[in-house]
Amino acid sequence: MKITILCSSAVHPVNSYLQSWIVRHQEQHQIDLVRKKADLRGGALLFLISCSEIVSEVDRSSYAKTLVIHASDLPLGRGWSPHIWQILGGATEVTVTLLEAENKVDTGAIWKKVQINVGNDALCDEINHAIFKAELMLMDFAVENCEVIKPTPQSATIPPTYLPRRTPADSKIDPEKSIQDQFNLIRVCDPERFPAYFELHGHKYIIRLEKA
Repeated sequence: MKITILCSSAVHPVNSYLQSWIVRHQEQHQIDLVRKKADLRGGALLFLISCSEIVSEVDRSSYAKTLVIHASDLPLGRGWSPHIWQILGGATEVTVTLLEAENKVDTGAIWKKVQINVGNDALCDEINHAIFKAELMLMDFAVENCEVIKPTPQSATIPPTYLPRRTPADSKIDPEKSIQDQFNLIRVCDPERFPAYFELHGHKYIIRLEKA
């Protein structure tokens, strides 16, 4: 089977997990990891993993199936960085959804959902590990079931919710508030790409959190 994975950023922490998945499957399948939709060459399956480009119907037409993995219980939580917004809201369980790509983002039919636990002590790398493991499991499911799957349309009785794109400013900490009050925000911030920070005495300070 010819499989393409489109992951926009070479520095996204999911990449090492994708590489391990490719190594595990490369003897049975031809797998390409690309960064831009201009590099898509067609095949059986296209996975959009942490993809920041809009992949149109024309882009998808050269693949039998185009699939997205999204960390929310769709139709709730369409949009950007869903697991981060959920954890900021106090969630300790996150649903990771495998769905078909459509022109309207995160509206496609559902292939499978899995739930993962996210402890209230889990830091960014631990949260990522749980989510990325679930993503690889869903990719395995897609490869194994792509010929027989009967997708389920998203619920028409549950009003969808939409989440905004996060920016570096969303990692800003208030030095006047306690660590406890802001712990969820500090722990979900990517320490390499979007570290938590605060401003005080005319300077910007970076916060990097790790367990002792």
